Amino acid sequence: MIRQRVRRPFPLFSCFCVILASIGLASDASAQELANAEAPQIARGRYVLESGSFLVPAWGSDVWKKLTQTLQPTAGTIAEPDSATDSEKKALVRFGLHPAPFSNDDLPMGIRKAWSRDGRKVGLQVDCLICHGGSIGGKSYVGLGNTTLDFQQFLNAMTRADGRRPPLLTFNLNSTRGTVNAGQLSIVLFSLRNPDLSFRQFPLTLGANLPEQDVPAWWTLKKKSTLYLDARTEVHSSRSIMQFYLGEFSESQFAAYEPAFADLLAYLKTLEAPKYPFPIDETLAARGKSVFEKNCSECHGTYGSNETYPDLLVPIDIIGTDRARAEGVSRKSMEHYNSTWFGQVHPVDKDLELGYKAPPLDGIWATAPYLHNGSVPTLHALLKSPERPDIFVRHPSTGFEHYDQVHVGWKFDRPEDADPDRSKTPASSRSVFDSRRYGLGNRGHTFGDKLSDADRQSLIEYLKTL
Repeated sequence: MIRQRVRRPFPLFSCFCVILASIGLASDASAQELANAEAPQIARGRYVLESGSFLVPAWGSDVWKKLTQTLQPTAGTIAEPDSATDSEKKALVRFGLHPAPFSNDDLPMGIRKAWSRDGRKVGLQVDCLICHGGSIGGKSYVGLGNTTLDFQQFLNAMTRADGRRPPLLTFNLNSTRGTVNAGQLSIVLFSLRNPDLSFRQFPLTLGANLPEQDVPAWWTLKKKSTLYLDARTEVHSSRSIMQFYLGEFSESQFAAYEPAFADLLAYLKTLEAPKYPFPIDETLAARGKSVFEKNCSECHGTYGSNETYPDLLVPIDIIGTDRARAEGVSRKSMEHYNSTWFGQVHPVDKDLELGYKAPPLDGIWATAPYLHNGSVPTLHALLKSPERPDIFVRHPSTGFEHYDQVHVGWKFDRPEDADPDRSKTPASSRSVFDSRRYGLGNRGHTFGDKLSDADRQSLIEYLKTL
């Protein structure tokens, strides 16, 4: 039975538990209407992604509007350019949110109306698109990682606008725009549950220490056999994407809602990457294809009419990228996951070699910054590691005026080039990406260093076509 609890919960559980999965129940009429236009499962999955919420509200229904009207200016900082004139646009830029590409009650993508248990719309919640809904060139896309989001500051600001103090977190949610620590959030939520998913009086000590990381594109899921970076969880595990409801649901509720999550996952596997919007030198790209197939396809596959994807887990000692994510999941945390309802059908692989899954590269032009933690701003820097900046400033806008068509990725300022006053305000300091922070190292994946400048240039041109 659903608990008849109608109070607004603290965001630590209710806001955060839908970071990766927020779905809702469609009415029979709405679901049937969608089923007539699309395959029924895909239609249901799309509907629940765009139109519903299972959790009770975290904030009052007027809080987003109140926040936009009371936002204090931070003129002259990287976090709020002069081009942001009206109050709502200022708020979108400040917190890194984007307009919804579907009907969303005039709310940004990632915020939606939420219902109390008696069915009345009484407030607002976040949903999975707060992180998995991004934009590029002024256009919003479902399934593109949000590279501008400052999640921590957004949650704090919304809670203050609702007349409450923000909760104190026991872990780092994000230290810089565009990254988020969904993994450690999951660990925290599981630590509050027994194997039968009843709530514990005191949290378990699970020994995991996961870092924040970049948000991957959803459109790669259709090619992969596993869901996450460490390749421990099968891609068919709809239960796994339900774990962010652990702040509220009982085991019986999870079981009842599992079919809806299966529909949602099916829809996510239909998403397609956007095409590169600028001219491509076809002759140069053709040469780059040969470079790619010789140097990159063993891990990342081939593309075109006869696509292949190796689905390889690359050992950490070979890839050489930051180890914190691979090493941060403790055996105890995996064993606890597998002891619950979540691990009954698709348990996580506890004995897998430490490493990272080499991802498909569809739409790679749109997914900068690169590496799993977003530590490299361009493909050129990814393929020539000595040119990677250790510290750089991430722009709050994904407009094409900030896009680097030559190096493919985001233009950036190094701290010595940036206005030193930017470091004096919290909003602007959180635009600074510092690879010296835990889990944000920018080393490794040095396979492109051996390429000549001509081969590297042609390879980058080819990657624009994927």
